[in-house]
Amino acid sequence: MDESRRSILLVEDNPDDELLTIRAFTRNHIVNAIDVVRDGQEAIDYLFCTGPYADRDSCEIPQVVLLDLKLPKVDGLEVLRRIRGDERLKVLPVVVLTSSSEESDIVASYDLGANSYVRKPVDFAEFAAAVRDIGLYWMMLNEPPPA
Repeated sequence: MDESRRSILLVEDNPDDELLTIRAFTRNHIVNAIDVVRDGQEAIDYLFCTGPYADRDSCEIPQVVLLDLKLPKVDGLEVLRRIRGDERLKVLPVVVLTSSSEESDIVASYDLGANSYVRKPVDFAEFAAAVRDIGLYWMMLNEPPPA
């Protein structure tokens, strides 16, 4: 696959958090495409090339998924469960990026195979720094498994 197409899948239902995440990536010169889906069902359709994404190339797997937990239709934990249950996606890096500080969410996320759990800071500068660090690590430093 063309490395320039290695994308970030942002699964986020809050338009303000979506905008802040994209702005933080842009400000930090992370130029990978950012595909946004706004609920858990849309994330599943995108990743499994079903529903409105049936024509999407199933070989184009994102380099990383930034997954909110509190999503409409299907929650983030179920999305994570489906990712880890699929042979093609089971090694896809998933960073839970959420406002939840509930210990049960942290434990469940790691039990289901999350690669990282990042709580969204309230302050924009802290949020931008967290997103920058996530982007730099997962898009530039991390070596993904071969396709």
